[in-house]
Amino acid sequence: MIINLNTEDPRWAALQLEQISTEALTATLTHLNLDAENAEISVLACNDAKITQLNTDFRDKPSATNVLSWPANNLMANAPGARPDPPKPDLTGDMPLGDIAIAWETCHREAHQADKEITDHVTHLLVHAALHLLGYDHIRDPDATLMMKNEVEILGKLGISNPY
Repeated sequence: MIINLNTEDPRWAALQLEQISTEALTATLTHLNLDAENAEISVLACNDAKITQLNTDFRDKPSATNVLSWPANNLMANAPGARPDPPKPDLTGDMPLGDIAIAWETCHREAHQADKEITDHVTHLLVHAALHLLGYDHIRDPDATLMMKNEVEILGKLGISNPY
């Protein structure tokens, strides 16, 4: 797996985000029976100011959020609650999945408020974002149920209890 990590906020350095990202994203792809070896994902480790700007620019929501994702491909489920079409490698064999941005202050605050380890919360958010890159969504109830089920199963395999 290729993870292009861009750390804009130095507070992320203490968290070993590259290792957490690799584990979370590999576990997600493996759980879905996808080849993680040629997958490529970019992760921006930023702060609330940057994620607010991105959330405003891309979603017209001028507020901070914990994580955002931009899929490289438009992978859609054929029916509500169905697994989305799997990604396919490009002509070089690489499988670019997309980009993720994650904000320090919001993640830290949410973990503290929920009395969770920050590494567990960040892992959950990265799994959640990776599922979005793979076409999963939570707008319709059947899709949300499928996405949540996958999150809980993936996190369980990583030794993290159900975040819901």
